[in-house]
Amino acid sequence: MDLQQICNDVCTLSKEVGSFIRAEQIKITSASIETKSENSLVTYVDKTAEKKIVEKLKELIPGCGFITEEETASHTNEDYIWIIDPLDGTTNFIHGIPCYCVSIGLMHKQKLVLGVIYEPNMDECFYSWEGANAFMNGKQIHVSKTTKLKNSLVATGFPYYDYEQSDEYIDLLKHLMKNCRGLRRIGSAAVDLAYVACGRFDSFYEYSLNPWDVAAGAFIVQQAGGKVTDFSGGNNFLFGKEIIASGNAVQNEMLKTIGQFFQK
Repeated sequence: MDLQQICNDVCTLSKEVGSFIRAEQIKITSASIETKSENSLVTYVDKTAEKKIVEKLKELIPGCGFITEEETASHTNEDYIWIIDPLDGTTNFIHGIPCYCVSIGLMHKQKLVLGVIYEPNMDECFYSWEGANAFMNGKQIHVSKTTKLKNSLVATGFPYYDYEQSDEYIDLLKHLMKNCRGLRRIGSAAVDLAYVACGRFDSFYEYSLNPWDVAAGAFIVQQAGGKVTDFSGGNNFLFGKEIIASGNAVQNEMLKTIGQFFQK
């Protein structure tokens, strides 16, 4: 399996789909929007983009499986499984806020081996494959070398349907407001992770996420030299619905801080 060539092909595909998504934004009306569940929105653009992606990926790896947000395809017993979010940041997209992306990850026998994130508004493509460095538009990227949480810019996402731990979340937010350089919530977990990978953010954390939100980005962070864990410091970030991703130097401090508020 030539993962480098496949990654190149996925980058090309992501840019094509990203261009389609951006072009369609001006056509979105209230009639275009469906509600899947509380505060979880979808449009014909999400669904069409996913169909385009799935169709091409079936050609790249015949017989592959899929985990997809819009359930265009769902086969999870194959050795190679694509994990796809065709439009991460749908709420931003609907409201005309220029931060959303295409996110495509590839898993081989339960191990992530490839990730591509394309943000069309900035025309930035982040990508890596197993055994390679991480890149953005052809240039190698690295996670931040910041050594202290107090000097870190931290990204997160707000709960929008799972409020069971909202008190803990707000308490943690208050603590971080006083103990880091700043907090950001830009509305796309995949973009957040890409920004950790290239050092724009020093750390990112969130809970109640799905595999398609984090698969590509988590892999790219790791390939860029960073660390990715669940809130307990374990490896169940892909399916465990919680993630911390950071440059190496601040990951342990983030783990310790979050552990004070989210106890198992």
